[in-house]
Amino acid sequence: MNAAKSQVMVDVSVGTVEVHVISHTSVEWRVLILQRAADTRCPGSWEAVHGRIEVGETPAAAAVREVREETGLEVLRLYNVRVQPFYLHRSHTVQLSVVFAAFADPSAPLTLGTEHTAGEWVNDDDALARLFWPGDRQSLREALTLLADGTAGVAEDVLRVI
Repeated sequence: MNAAKSQVMVDVSVGTVEVHVISHTSVEWRVLILQRAADTRCPGSWEAVHGRIEVGETPAAAAVREVREETGLEVLRLYNVRVQPFYLHRSHTVQLSVVFAAFADPSAPLTLGTEHTAGEWVNDDDALARLFWPGDRQSLREALTLLADGTAGVAEDVLRVI
């Protein structure tokens, strides 16, 4: 059999968003982490907001929608941070997730969607210690570095989405 014909092809798809919901004061960072429900993928894990980009939706619009659906919070400011690749073995797809940092009001009521059983605003060190996915931790580190003073500084014009 021809080796080229027997190979399984791998698709690449930009189909998800990862959103680190954060708050910054002159004293500290607060990061919202969410615990996955028992009947979902990765039950019990602590994560950032994750979700699919719907047909016809931009990654930024998906980020705002997912934050609202999963937490009930309104995004005050949104910054793009990076693109995070991961592999889905069942569909033979390399998925690219567009990563954002979304500023929100930590005093606003938190209304969790069905995918999560708990949500907690924690300091940045606690978030980094509790996030399950190494990519989530790396993305959060990059967001905190890029937004060190609560803005993107000299890169505000290229990183701030809304």
